[in-house]
Amino acid sequence: MNKFIKRIKYLLNKYATKKNLFYKYKSHLKIFLLLILIIESLYNRHHRNYLIKVAYYCNSFKNGGVERVISLLIKYISKEYKFRHYLITNEDKSEGEYILDERIDRISLSKERISLIHAIKTNHIDILIYNYYDSSHLKKLNKLKRTKIICYNHSTYFFWIYQNIFNFNDSIYNVYKKCNYIISIIPLENDYLFKKWGINSILLDNPLTFEYDSVIPSDLEGNNIIMIGRANDIYKRFDLGIHAMTSIIKEIPTCEMNILSFPVKKLEDMINELNLTKNVRFIGYQENIEIYYKNCSLHILPSILESYSMVLSEAKIFGIPSIITGLDYLALSKKGTIIIYDDEPDSIAKEAIKILKNKNYRKKLGEEARISMKNLKNSLIAKRWVKLLLSVYNENKLSSLDLSGTKKKISNYEAEKILHNQLKLIQKRISLLRYLTFESLLNYSL
Repeated sequence: MNKFIKRIKYLLNKYATKKNLFYKYKSHLKIFLLLILIIESLYNRHHRNYLIKVAYYCNSFKNGGVERVISLLIKYISKEYKFRHYLITNEDKSEGEYILDERIDRISLSKERISLIHAIKTNHIDILIYNYYDSSHLKKLNKLKRTKIICYNHSTYFFWIYQNIFNFNDSIYNVYKKCNYIISIIPLENDYLFKKWGINSILLDNPLTFEYDSVIPSDLEGNNIIMIGRANDIYKRFDLGIHAMTSIIKEIPTCEMNILSFPVKKLEDMINELNLTKNVRFIGYQENIEIYYKNCSLHILPSILESYSMVLSEAKIFGIPSIITGLDYLALSKKGTIIIYDDEPDSIAKEAIKILKNKNYRKKLGEEARISMKNLKNSLIAKRWVKLLLSVYNENKLSSLDLSGTKKKISNYEAEKILHNQLKLIQKRISLLRYLTFESLLNYSL
């Protein structure tokens, strides 16, 4: 623009003579050019300093899978694009939280005694990434005109069945139908269920705790088992893994289990009652979990439900086989995992003994697990998130984006097979749903 204006000024001075119109309107043209320069300067200053304000909302920021995802998102997105980041939580800052960059603005609703809507409006938030599952919140948020809302719910369809056996119509999925931007991290929901229910969503990967290329995988030489998560969460069911140890140590007396979680008295009492104090121990929360993965040969994930499972992704990056209970709807459930469907500790123990006693089998599963994570890189995931945020800011439709990375769309056949498996599990786990049919399972939210 400056070169163009200099050229015009040069031509004016060169050709503006008393005999032509250039000379007559020379002063007017100079004023016009000056105005263009002023407008251009203001435009550049505005766009050079203007940052898109992105806020992340969750209940608290204490150590947990969802909170870890948010901390990683902020970390890697900020490397790719210059946003201004806010973290909004219900709870105030406390010990045991993930560390945030000091440049991030932290807003505590309880401390400031304000509502989420008030925090959004007073801080002029452009985009809110909503990491929660309060349908009343979303109904209010959807009415905001200036702020774009991205629903990033980390729970699953099955969570709402377990939580709301006969009141599923009030679930968050019905609110999703009125939302413009929905993020899914589960292929089954995104490609099959959401499509069936008329929900406009897009599939994205969570950022990862560890980078594939920077990790030295476990040598899988020991008899160490690991369980990671919030042991006080009723859905994690660490009791199944602990009970399985009674059978495992009969076959492998040197086997040890490390539970990376804050101790829970009920489970500690169980360990004492089963005489497992020499083999099973609570390690507590650890900032550096890498050393535990490196010295581990098997990961047990006995959860009743998961949505993405950061610990499963971590185990796979370190090349560690995993035993999971159902959960075949997870994007990470394939390769290097053994899935059991009866929720019995003896079944977990049987598979664990087989893996720990057979070195070649263990190595094969570990290699499959690690290779499956090779193409999931945080730099690529961050770029996809940035592309999403810019599209949302510009009010583009999600359907025009391709952010699925290397994932292939799930087929109807595969989706129905997985749902049939989950139906059998649900009927075992909840006796009230023993008469639930496959068709009613699909339409449970409609």
